[in-house]
Amino acid sequence: QVQPVESGGGLVQAGGSLRLSCTTSGSIVRDSDLGWYRQAPGNQRALVAWISSDGSTNYLDSVKGRFTISRDNARNTVYLQMNSLKPEDTAVYYCNTRTLHLVWGQGTQVTVSS
Repeated sequence: QVQPVESGGGLVQAGGSLRLSCTTSGSIVRDSDLGWYRQAPGNQRALVAWISSDGSTNYLDSVKGRFTISRDNARNTVYLQMNSLKPEDTAVYYCNTRTLHLVWGQGTQVTVSS
């Protein structure tokens, strides 16, 4: 089973930026619809953004205009650039395919202070 490795989280003030990275097998990065999910304490895991194998992107309404998902096939990596962060973005962020094909990784904690 393939497990992605997420990184790039941290503690930032509101209005700050972070770039998350998710590395997994090359064929999955290249050929799958990949998404970033997040889970805040007491909440269910939710899909935040995804990128299709053809490169098209989609976002949760609350992050549109602030987050950008991208993919680097050469590095087997999917990124999530997060700008203008808000306290409500605080969560553990995970990546997976849209069909949840991968074993969940450890995630990366993002904490936004007000």
